[in-house]
Amino acid sequence: MEYIRLINLASVGVFGIILSASFCDALRTRKKRLAIAVSMAVILAFQVVLYFWVGQEVVDLVYPLITHFPLAVVLCILNRKKLWPIISVLMAYFCCQLRRWLAVLIVAIFSGGTVMQDVVELVITLPMLLLLLRFISPSVRTFSHYTTSMQFRFGIVPALCYGFDYLTRIYTDIFLGESPVAVQFKPFVCSVAYLVFVFHTAAAERERSQLEQTQNSLNMQITQAVREIEALRESQRKTSIYRHDLRHHIQYLSTCIENGRLEQAQEYIKEVYSEIESNSITVFCENEVANLIFSTFAGRASDQGIPITIKAGIPPVITVSESDLCVLLSNALENALQACKKQNERGLSGTIEVFASKKDDRLFLQFTNSCDETIVFDHGIPVADNSGHGLGARSICAIVDRYGGICDFSVKDNRFILRVLI
Repeated sequence: MEYIRLINLASVGVFGIILSASFCDALRTRKKRLAIAVSMAVILAFQVVLYFWVGQEVVDLVYPLITHFPLAVVLCILNRKKLWPIISVLMAYFCCQLRRWLAVLIVAIFSGGTVMQDVVELVITLPMLLLLLRFISPSVRTFSHYTTSMQFRFGIVPALCYGFDYLTRIYTDIFLGESPVAVQFKPFVCSVAYLVFVFHTAAAERERSQLEQTQNSLNMQITQAVREIEALRESQRKTSIYRHDLRHHIQYLSTCIENGRLEQAQEYIKEVYSEIESNSITVFCENEVANLIFSTFAGRASDQGIPITIKAGIPPVITVSESDLCVLLSNALENALQACKKQNERGLSGTIEVFASKKDDRLFLQFTNSCDETIVFDHGIPVADNSGHGLGARSICAIVDRYGGICDFSVKDNRFILRVLI
């Protein structure tokens, strides 16, 4: 019985130390894992020595000094922070309430004794530790990036429960007459409620952070889109000027020919042609912004040897703002170009087809491009393989949602299809 009790004491120590290190993100590198392992061995060895020297009762009384305090110091050194390692230790102790109450409940149901209590705690230690590491630890770690005041508020509940548990259960016998199940049920419920709160709060914070990232990306894209529209408009203006000044060019060329300066005339023709060609805008539709974007990407596709077909019937006035339309078209065409470029690098042909029309005050867009069928979807939205990519699809979805529209991503016969109704 004594050895079972000793093994259980060691198991709860391992449980708390590993969980504390995980909350403090001290298991990421091999060096930190080695430091945690050595610290755990020293702490557990000292507990065993003290257990045989002065007994279990004294070990319980000084447990915070021989376990929690040195562990917090080690984590402070590894994490290079002061407050969060302490909160991590308190949170790990807080989670021990789950392990303890479940064992107490099982013992009460089967009318077991102290030995059964230790055995049940040993059995449920590893499964509960794995569950907490898998589902709770990532959520807890997100709070380590918050401000000190926020971390302090986050650690108040574990700190109060820690103090209450030791003052009432270890240092006094105030609840000695009550049922163990009833006594442990109070911190158990508090622990479960708090962990659920942490899990949902962290999930909401991740969603909010992702939305902020998408919004910042949209703002940057809109700013860039406005600049590109202005640049394209300036290019179109220059082209109009060249066309307007055509009579002056013809007069100059006529003079050169009359005076026998044919080479000079040919050089002048090449120069004018090059300037006009560099600023030429192909007409795809009546909408100025859409036409500028289509013309730009058609030129890029041509330069990369990617066939592109654009059939667009977008009128001059639509409900979508110029900046949103520019971001939507640019992202869709940019993704299509990138996919076709990858196909070309594999020695396969890549083509792009664009269709656009307006009906009943709604704009319908369809983009079809060559791709492989290994594209991964998450809730119907394509997910990029590389970090930092994949914002294009989210930007498109954000714009479509803003106008109460519908967008659909699909892959069929090595063809990626994006449909937008906005």
